Amino acid sequence: MADIKTFYLPDLGEGLPDATIVEWHVKEGDQIKLDAPLVSMETAKAVVDVPSPYTGKVTKLHGAAGDVIDTGAALAEFEPDPNAKQRAEAESTGHHHGPKKAAAAEPKKVTASDEGGEIETSNGNAEREDEGTVVGAMVSGSHVHVEQTSSVGGVKAVPAVRALAKKLKVDITRVRGTGADGVVTMQDVKNAAANGNAALGAAPARVVPASAGRHLAPELPQPEAARTPVSLAGKPVRTAPPSVHASGQPEQLKGVRRNMARVMAEAHANVVPTTLVDDADLHAWIGKQDITARLIRAIVAACKAVPALNAWFDGKNLTRTLHPHVDIGIAVDTEDGLFVPALRNADMLDGAGVRTGIQRLRAQVEDRTIPSSELSGYTISLSNFGMFAGRYATPVVVPPCVAIIGAGKLSHDVVAVMGGIEVHRRMPISVTFDHRAATGGEAARFLKALLDNLSAPN
Repeated sequence: MADIKTFYLPDLGEGLPDATIVEWHVKEGDQIKLDAPLVSMETAKAVVDVPSPYTGKVTKLHGAAGDVIDTGAALAEFEPDPNAKQRAEAESTGHHHGPKKAAAAEPKKVTASDEGGEIETSNGNAEREDEGTVVGAMVSGSHVHVEQTSSVGGVKAVPAVRALAKKLKVDITRVRGTGADGVVTMQDVKNAAANGNAALGAAPARVVPASAGRHLAPELPQPEAARTPVSLAGKPVRTAPPSVHASGQPEQLKGVRRNMARVMAEAHANVVPTTLVDDADLHAWIGKQDITARLIRAIVAACKAVPALNAWFDGKNLTRTLHPHVDIGIAVDTEDGLFVPALRNADMLDGAGVRTGIQRLRAQVEDRTIPSSELSGYTISLSNFGMFAGRYATPVVVPPCVAIIGAGKLSHDVVAVMGGIEVHRRMPISVTFDHRAATGGEAARFLKALLDNLSAPN
């Protein structure tokens, strides 16, 4: 009787409870080699290629594209080739399996090699577990990094590119790769979808030139001096309707939305929020200015004046960490969901540096090449929801951060001045903070410093 081995889904991040199947790279009955791409899985923040733990025959696949698999649950079964060199079953991998099912056999530990390389190099993994952290796939002496380039079906592409091609109904085998060594990029797939020259089931067509449609980041300045739209909890508001089908049936949350639901529930249960609101008077502004850059500059000034809100709070141990630097969580919207990368060292950037940093983060998120270290560790957040509607809000503070700033919709208000009235352009500002970590007086002084900075002419 053949010796069948069961492979259990490892933890693809820091304690992530599950992942969603994006695409199987094999089918039952196929032969596969050790470390060859087995399946692409979507976690809360990235698409990860999971390599095969064996050389041999794939006898069973547990789940189809779109299914959510719990960490530690059976993912695939193999009949290892007895004549091929296999990795030692007792070899430590460094990754963790979730709770095993009652009827499941003891999982065999496997590792994966470090071939393919990273698209973007991380600046290091955060020590703590935080919302948005994805540190890699399966770990041994080295990492199998998120977003590896792998060759499947003769096509070199990262998992996110394959997922996009499937979503846009593009036959990736007919897309000419313009990346290094012929790697198919996100833009290659988008170009093919826009030109309709590689549709699934269509006749072969001429590949679009590599130079077409290169630019991904938004042009600046935008209306109202380039505001970056975000929702409550430091999350962005969509600028286009989502690509979903309203079937009237319950839809299981997956990937980014699934993680957001968990994070918001945890934040709601563990924070004591209080909100102060006021209006920033922009009447003295000279010329057209980048509103997001001005907001970030004002937040930095307020953090320097009142460090208590540029902090982390540990509610379990009742400890507070004040930060000398200012890393601001800036939301970026994608069709797949909401991301909050950190604009690092915002206190060292001028207006042009702020806008360049935001564009870079947006482009990296859109391509799913953003390093995991960029998705955590911010010290304070900005929710710029007023791009569309809303004046005041109570945005959600996500631990360990102490505060989040909400910027509402600009308006022209009648203002009483000495000797009469004037019409001034004003921006509603809301500061929501964890009252366990900061006093009302600290929050009020923070808000005043922010408003004073915003009222300056330039």
